[in-house]
Amino acid sequence: MERAGSFTAVSGAGIMGVGGIAVVATYMAARQPTDGRWMATWLVAAATAVALELTLSARKARRLGLPLVSGVGRKFALALTPTLLAGAILTAVLVPLGSRDLLVGTWLLLYGAGVTAGGALSVPVVPVMGAVFMGAGVITFLSPASAANWMMLAGFGGLHLVSGFFIARRYGG
Repeated sequence: MERAGSFTAVSGAGIMGVGGIAVVATYMAARQPTDGRWMATWLVAAATAVALELTLSARKARRLGLPLVSGVGRKFALALTPTLLAGAILTAVLVPLGSRDLLVGTWLLLYGAGVTAGGALSVPVVPVMGAVFMGAGVITFLSPASAANWMMLAGFGGLHLVSGFFIARRYGG
């Protein structure tokens, strides 16, 4: 019954992988000499993370006999996508301003809003994870600009590692 009404194909292992990618990206981004290279580091990390999570979620969906691109999975993606598009648009607006802290806060807040919205169609830990991401975004806005990379590490690294571990243990991978 739970499978019929919620998107259970979210891969905990994939989410942990996303966290691992973010940890590496934080280290690499902090060592970039320009804002452009810092941004490129995070864009490559984001693309890699999306590919990894989609691949592992598709594998989990096949294993569970669940459709990934129809039904609840499609609704999950439709709920997540608008905030990701808003984040891409705001990235284009904020990058020329050179304000990493505003950019990082925006990424965390909007990613959290998208995960919370999509998570309403998923297992209970997913919307909780989204709400915590939103909180991390707010904390970033209230923190000194020098904390931006640390917030990327805590949010996209730490929150993904912890949430992914819980999903993998509780919901089978």
